Amino acid sequence: MADSTRWSRIVLAGVVTGAVMVALNSRDGGEEKPPVRASVVPSRIDIPSLGIKAPLMKLGVQDGRIELPPYEKPNTAGWVKDSAVPGDEGSAVILGHVDTKTAPAVFYKLKEMREGQVIKVVRSDGKVAQYRVDTIEQISKSRFPADKVYLEDGLRLITCGGTFDWDNREYRDNLIVYATLVKT
Repeated sequence: MADSTRWSRIVLAGVVTGAVMVALNSRDGGEEKPPVRASVVPSRIDIPSLGIKAPLMKLGVQDGRIELPPYEKPNTAGWVKDSAVPGDEGSAVILGHVDTKTAPAVFYKLKEMREGQVIKVVRSDGKVAQYRVDTIEQISKSRFPADKVYLEDGLRLITCGGTFDWDNREYRDNLIVYATLVKT
């Protein structure tokens, strides 16, 4: 008997939830909402002033750390798939290596970026999101400005910078380019 009472409550909860959803949807005048474009992804980044045209791959988060593009693909940058799609509202984050053990990588010239320069991101839907560089910041990895990078609107390009720490085998700083959307 207790089992049938529990199932009755579950069914009742489902019916009530469905009724509330129908009521809320009918309040918007019956207008059909545009489909969610979850399949739109950035496919390439172009930085004309630096001569950069690089494919983009999706990067995820594992164990609280953002994946990096593989070192075997030094000319590929990565879009953090939990960030906004460039051209959409929110913070869009793209990472790239500065170098490898033997050669410069995709974001090697990023330190040469200047305020006002253009960054373009080609999307899978054929649109091109165009950004204007606002500021460039080099900051210690221990003081990484997560809120500014991940919570404020705009494009963020991130690579390593500063001096190389031979004991830890990594650069001590991050170089971050902050850019504002101009047009899509």
